[in-house]
Amino acid sequence: MKVPPILKALSGDRLHLRFGADAHHEVEVAECPALWMPRDELASLVSECDAVVKACLGGASLGYGLFGGDLEPWSRSIITIIRRRSDGRAVAFNAMPILPVRRAGQEDRLLHLGLVMVDPSERGEGLSWLLYGFTCFALFIRDGLRPVWISSVTQVPAVVGLVAETFADVYPAQQGTPQSFAHKHLAHQIMTREREAFGVGDDAGFDAERQVITDAYTGGSDNLKKSFATAAKHRIDEYNRYCRDHLDYDRGDDILQIGRLDLSTARRYALRSVPRGALPAIIIQMIFVGLSAVIVPTLQWLDAGRTHGRLRPS
Repeated sequence: MKVPPILKALSGDRLHLRFGADAHHEVEVAECPALWMPRDELASLVSECDAVVKACLGGASLGYGLFGGDLEPWSRSIITIIRRRSDGRAVAFNAMPILPVRRAGQEDRLLHLGLVMVDPSERGEGLSWLLYGFTCFALFIRDGLRPVWISSVTQVPAVVGLVAETFADVYPAQQGTPQSFAHKHLAHQIMTREREAFGVGDDAGFDAERQVITDAYTGGSDNLKKSFATAAKHRIDEYNRYCRDHLDYDRGDDILQIGRLDLSTARRYALRSVPRGALPAIIIQMIFVGLSAVIVPTLQWLDAGRTHGRLRPS
Protein backbone atom coordinates (compact mmCIF):
# COMPACT_ATOMS: atom_id res chain seq x y z
CA MET A 1 0.00 0.00 0.00
CA LYS A 2 1.34 3.44 -0.92
CA VAL A 3 1.89 5.68 2.12
CA PRO A 4 0.16 9.07 1.77
CA PRO A 5 2.70 11.93 1.53
CA ILE A 6 1.38 13.51 4.72
CA LEU A 7 2.42 10.43 6.71
CA LYS A 8 6.05 10.84 5.70
CA ALA A 9 6.35 13.04 8.80
CA LEU A 10 5.89 9.87 10.87
CA SER A 11 8.77 7.96 9.29
CA GLY A 12 12.13 8.09 11.03
CA ASP A 13 13.50 10.96 13.07
CA ARG A 14 13.65 13.56 10.30
CA LEU A 15 11.00 16.09 9.44
CA HIS A 16 9.53 15.40 5.98
CA LEU A 17 6.27 17.04 4.93
CA ARG A 18 4.53 17.60 1.63
CA PHE A 19 1.25 19.44 1.22
CA GLY A 20 -0.67 21.90 -0.93
CA ALA A 21 -0.26 25.44 0.39
CA ASP A 22 -2.88 26.93 -1.92
CA ALA A 23 -4.48 26.31 -5.30
CA HIS A 24 -1.23 27.07 -7.12
CA HIS A 25 1.66 25.85 -4.95
CA GLU A 26 2.85 22.66 -3.27
CA VAL A 27 5.37 22.70 -0.41
CA GLU A 28 7.93 20.10 0.60
CA VAL A 29 9.99 20.29 3.80
CA ALA A 30 12.97 17.94 4.08
CA GLU A 31 15.22 17.92 7.14
CA CYS A 32 18.86 16.96 6.45
CA PRO A 33 17.96 15.22 3.17
CA ALA A 34 21.51 13.99 2.44
CA LEU A 35 21.22 11.66 5.47
CA TRP A 36 18.19 9.72 4.23
CA MET A 37 16.96 10.76 0.80
CA PRO A 38 17.75 8.39 -2.12
CA ARG A 39 20.61 9.76 -4.23
CA ASP A 40 18.52 10.33 -7.34
CA GLU A 41 15.90 12.28 -5.37
CA LEU A 42 18.62 14.30 -3.64
CA ALA A 43 20.27 15.11 -6.97
CA SER A 44 16.91 16.30 -8.29
CA LEU A 45 16.37 18.48 -5.20
CA VAL A 46 19.84 20.04 -5.58
CA SER A 47 19.16 20.71 -9.27
CA GLU A 48 15.79 22.32 -8.51
CA CYS A 49 17.27 24.66 -5.90
CA ASP A 50 20.14 25.59 -8.19
CA ALA A 51 17.66 26.42 -10.98
CA VAL A 52 15.83 28.83 -8.63
CA VAL A 53 19.16 30.49 -7.73
CA LYS A 54 20.02 30.97 -11.42
CA ALA A 55 16.57 32.39 -12.14
CA CYS A 56 17.11 34.94 -9.36
CA LEU A 57 20.71 35.84 -10.27
CA GLY A 58 20.43 36.04 -14.04
CA GLY A 59 22.08 32.69 -14.66
CA ALA A 60 24.80 33.04 -12.00
CA SER A 61 25.17 30.54 -9.16
CA LEU A 62 26.60 30.66 -5.63
CA GLY A 63 29.90 29.36 -4.29
CA TYR A 64 29.12 28.61 -0.65
CA GLY A 65 26.93 26.45 1.56
CA LEU A 66 24.59 24.19 -0.41
CA PHE A 67 26.28 25.15 -3.65
CA GLY A 68 29.88 24.95 -2.49
CA GLY A 69 30.64 21.65 -4.22
CA ASP A 70 29.87 18.93 -1.66
CA LEU A 71 26.80 17.43 -0.01
CA GLU A 72 27.78 18.02 3.64
CA PRO A 73 25.60 21.17 3.98
CA TRP A 74 22.63 19.11 2.74
CA SER A 75 23.13 16.80 5.73
CA ARG A 76 22.62 19.57 8.29
CA SER A 77 20.03 21.85 6.67
CA ILE A 78 16.25 21.91 6.52
CA ILE A 79 15.10 22.58 2.96
CA THR A 80 11.70 24.12 2.26
CA ILE A 81 10.94 24.07 -1.46
CA ILE A 82 7.83 25.44 -3.18
CA ARG A 83 6.74 24.03 -6.53
CA ARG A 84 4.11 25.26 -8.93
CA ARG A 85 1.24 22.79 -9.14
CA SER A 86 0.57 23.43 -12.82
CA ASP A 87 3.93 22.15 -14.08
CA GLY A 88 5.82 20.95 -10.96
CA ARG A 89 8.58 23.54 -11.44
CA ALA A 90 10.38 24.76 -8.31
CA VAL A 91 9.81 28.50 -7.85
CA ALA A 92 11.21 29.18 -4.35
CA PHE A 93 13.19 27.57 -1.56
CA ASN A 94 14.64 28.25 1.84
CA ALA A 95 17.68 26.42 3.24
CA MET A 96 18.01 26.60 7.02
CA PRO A 97 21.32 25.25 8.39
CA ILE A 98 21.15 23.72 11.87
CA LEU A 99 24.10 25.21 13.76
CA PRO A 100 25.55 23.56 16.90
CA VAL A 101 25.95 26.00 19.80
CA ARG A 102 26.46 25.94 23.56
CA ARG A 103 23.94 27.69 25.76
CA ALA A 104 23.87 27.71 29.57
CA GLY A 105 26.75 25.23 29.52
CA GLN A 106 24.80 22.67 27.48
CA GLU A 107 24.99 21.52 23.88
CA ASP A 108 22.16 23.07 21.89
CA ARG A 109 21.33 23.97 18.32
CA LEU A 110 20.26 27.10 16.56
CA LEU A 111 18.25 27.34 13.34
CA HIS A 112 19.77 29.78 10.86
CA LEU A 113 17.10 31.21 8.56
CA GLY A 114 19.58 30.85 5.77
CA LEU A 115 19.27 31.33 2.04
CA VAL A 116 15.88 32.33 0.65
CA MET A 117 15.34 32.49 -3.11
CA VAL A 118 12.09 33.28 -4.93
CA ASP A 119 11.83 33.17 -8.72
CA PRO A 120 11.16 36.75 -9.94
CA SER A 121 8.02 35.52 -11.73
CA GLU A 122 6.54 34.41 -8.37
CA ARG A 123 7.39 37.40 -6.20
CA GLY A 124 4.38 39.08 -4.66
CA GLU A 125 2.50 35.76 -4.44
CA GLY A 126 2.48 35.76 -0.62
CA LEU A 127 5.02 32.98 -0.07
CA SER A 128 7.03 34.58 2.76
CA TRP A 129 4.93 32.98 5.51
CA LEU A 130 6.01 29.58 4.18
CA LEU A 131 9.65 30.40 3.55
CA TYR A 132 10.38 32.10 6.88
CA GLY A 133 7.92 30.92 9.50
CA PHE A 134 6.41 27.55 8.66
CA THR A 135 9.54 25.38 8.96
CA CYS A 136 10.45 26.97 12.30
CA PHE A 137 6.88 26.40 13.47
CA ALA A 138 6.99 22.72 12.43
CA LEU A 139 10.34 22.23 14.19
CA PHE A 140 8.90 23.88 17.32
CA ILE A 141 6.02 21.37 17.35
CA ARG A 142 8.31 18.42 16.56
CA ASP A 143 10.64 19.33 19.44
CA GLY A 144 7.85 19.27 22.00
CA LEU A 145 7.15 23.05 22.13
CA ARG A 146 10.65 23.85 23.36
CA PRO A 147 11.81 27.34 22.32
CA VAL A 148 13.85 27.40 19.12
CA TRP A 149 16.68 29.95 18.84
CA ILE A 150 17.06 31.41 15.35
CA SER A 151 19.55 33.61 13.53
CA SER A 152 19.42 35.60 10.32
CA VAL A 153 22.12 37.36 8.27
CA THR A 154 20.89 39.89 5.73
CA GLN A 155 21.14 43.42 4.39
CA VAL A 156 17.57 43.44 3.01
CA PRO A 157 15.25 45.73 5.03
CA ALA A 158 12.18 43.62 4.22
CA VAL A 159 13.85 40.54 5.75
CA VAL A 160 15.16 42.47 8.77
CA GLY A 161 11.61 43.65 9.47
CA LEU A 162 10.08 40.24 8.83
CA VAL A 163 12.40 38.58 11.35
CA ALA A 164 11.74 41.31 13.93
CA GLU A 165 7.96 41.03 13.43
CA THR A 166 7.82 37.21 13.43
CA PHE A 167 10.07 36.13 16.31
CA ALA A 168 10.56 37.06 19.98
CA ASP A 169 13.57 38.68 21.69
CA VAL A 170 15.14 39.66 18.37
CA TYR A 171 18.30 41.78 18.48
CA PRO A 172 19.00 44.01 16.68
CA ALA A 173 16.20 45.98 14.97
CA GLN A 174 13.31 44.92 17.24
CA GLN A 175 11.99 47.88 19.18
CA GLY A 176 12.42 47.52 22.93
CA THR A 177 14.69 44.46 22.82
CA PRO A 178 18.16 45.11 24.28
CA GLN A 179 21.19 43.00 23.53
CA SER A 180 21.38 40.27 26.19
CA PHE A 181 24.24 37.97 27.12
CA ALA A 182 22.49 35.20 25.17
CA HIS A 183 22.44 37.35 22.01
CA LYS A 184 26.09 38.24 22.34
CA HIS A 185 27.21 34.72 23.25
CA LEU A 186 25.34 33.06 20.36
CA ALA A 187 26.51 35.71 17.89
CA HIS A 188 30.12 35.14 18.99
CA GLN A 189 29.84 31.40 18.41
CA ILE A 190 28.22 31.84 15.00
CA MET A 191 30.84 34.32 13.82
CA THR A 192 33.70 32.22 15.21
CA ARG A 193 32.68 28.84 13.76
CA GLU A 194 29.87 29.10 11.23
CA ARG A 195 30.72 31.85 8.73
CA GLU A 196 30.77 29.39 5.85
CA ALA A 197 27.09 28.60 6.43
CA PHE A 198 26.11 32.05 5.20
CA GLY A 199 28.97 32.85 2.85
CA VAL A 200 30.96 35.31 4.99
CA GLY A 201 34.74 35.20 4.57
CA ASP A 202 37.29 35.08 7.38
CA ASP A 203 38.43 38.60 6.47
CA ALA A 204 34.99 40.13 7.18
CA GLY A 205 34.80 42.25 10.32
CA PHE A 206 32.20 42.03 13.06
CA ASP A 207 30.88 44.79 15.32
CA ALA A 208 29.75 42.73 18.33
CA GLU A 209 27.78 45.54 19.98
CA ARG A 210 25.64 46.33 16.93
CA GLN A 211 25.85 42.76 15.53
CA VAL A 212 26.84 44.12 12.14
CA ILE A 213 29.11 42.14 9.80
CA THR A 214 31.32 44.48 7.78
CA ASP A 215 32.47 43.68 4.24
CA ALA A 216 30.42 40.48 4.39
CA TYR A 217 30.32 39.50 0.72
CA THR A 218 33.72 37.87 0.32
CA GLY A 219 33.05 34.20 1.12
CA GLY A 220 31.14 32.96 -1.91
CA SER A 221 28.02 35.09 -1.54
CA ASP A 222 29.32 37.89 -3.79
CA ASN A 223 26.35 37.67 -6.18
CA LEU A 224 23.91 38.44 -3.34
CA LYS A 225 25.30 41.90 -2.60
CA LYS A 226 22.76 44.69 -3.11
CA SER A 227 22.58 48.45 -2.96
CA PHE A 228 20.12 50.08 -0.58
CA ALA A 229 18.12 51.30 -3.57
CA THR A 230 17.62 47.80 -4.98
CA ALA A 231 17.12 45.92 -1.68
CA ALA A 232 13.47 45.08 -0.98
CA LYS A 233 11.90 47.45 1.54
CA HIS A 234 9.61 46.66 4.47
CA ARG A 235 6.13 48.14 4.71
CA ILE A 236 7.14 49.71 8.05
CA ASP A 237 9.67 52.42 7.23
CA GLU A 238 11.34 52.13 10.64
CA TYR A 239 13.18 48.99 9.45
CA ASN A 240 14.22 50.67 6.20
CA ARG A 241 15.70 53.60 8.12
CA TYR A 242 17.46 51.24 10.54
CA CYS A 243 19.24 49.43 7.71
CA ARG A 244 20.11 52.66 5.91
CA ASP A 245 21.58 54.17 9.09
CA HIS A 246 23.49 51.10 10.35
CA LEU A 247 24.77 49.42 7.19
CA ASP A 248 27.33 50.53 4.61
CA TYR A 249 25.85 49.13 1.40
CA ASP A 250 28.81 50.20 -0.73
CA ARG A 251 31.14 48.17 1.47
CA GLY A 252 28.65 45.29 1.78
CA ASP A 253 27.48 45.05 5.41
CA ASP A 254 24.98 42.61 6.92
CA ILE A 255 22.99 42.52 10.12
CA LEU A 256 23.18 39.38 12.28
CA GLN A 257 19.84 39.02 14.08
CA ILE A 258 19.33 36.56 16.94
CA GLY A 259 15.87 35.69 18.30
CA ARG A 260 13.57 32.92 19.52
CA LEU A 261 10.43 31.10 18.51
CA ASP A 262 8.38 30.27 21.60
CA LEU A 263 4.73 29.48 22.35
CA SER A 264 3.56 33.09 22.18
CA THR A 265 5.28 33.77 18.85
CA ALA A 266 4.04 30.45 17.43
CA ARG A 267 0.49 31.47 18.33
CA ARG A 268 1.00 34.90 16.78
CA TYR A 269 2.43 33.33 13.63
CA ALA A 270 -0.57 30.99 13.27
CA LEU A 271 -3.10 33.78 13.79
CA ARG A 272 -1.46 36.62 11.86
CA SER A 273 0.87 35.22 9.23
CA VAL A 274 -0.84 32.09 7.94
CA PRO A 275 -3.53 32.87 5.32
CA ARG A 276 -6.97 31.78 6.49
CA GLY A 277 -7.38 29.50 3.49
CA ALA A 278 -4.18 27.62 4.35
CA LEU A 279 -5.02 27.02 8.02
CA PRO A 280 -6.75 23.63 7.56
CA ALA A 281 -3.74 22.19 5.73
CA ILE A 282 -1.34 23.61 8.34
CA ILE A 283 -3.39 22.24 11.24
CA ILE A 284 -3.40 18.76 9.68
CA GLN A 285 0.38 18.90 9.19
CA MET A 286 0.96 19.99 12.79
CA ILE A 287 -1.31 17.24 14.12
CA PHE A 288 0.82 14.61 12.41
CA VAL A 289 4.08 16.26 13.46
CA GLY A 290 2.80 16.35 17.05
CA LEU A 291 1.72 12.70 16.85
CA SER A 292 5.14 11.71 15.59
CA ALA A 293 7.10 13.72 18.13
CA VAL A 294 5.12 13.51 21.36
CA ILE A 295 1.90 11.54 21.47
CA VAL A 296 2.86 8.30 19.68
CA PRO A 297 6.17 7.83 21.62
CA THR A 298 4.30 8.50 24.89
CA LEU A 299 1.59 5.94 24.14
CA GLN A 300 4.21 3.40 23.06
CA TRP A 301 6.25 3.97 26.22
CA LEU A 302 3.15 3.41 28.38
CA ASP A 303 2.52 0.01 26.74
CA ALA A 304 4.27 -2.21 29.30
CA GLY A 305 3.71 -5.35 27.28
CA ARG A 306 5.92 -4.53 24.30
CA THR A 307 9.21 -2.85 23.52
CA HIS A 308 9.54 -0.43 20.61
CA GLY A 309 13.13 -0.18 19.47
CA ARG A 310 14.91 2.15 21.86
CA LEU A 311 11.69 2.83 23.81
CA ARG A 312 11.55 0.63 26.91
CA PRO A 313 8.77 0.67 29.52
CA SER A 314 10.09 1.06 33.05
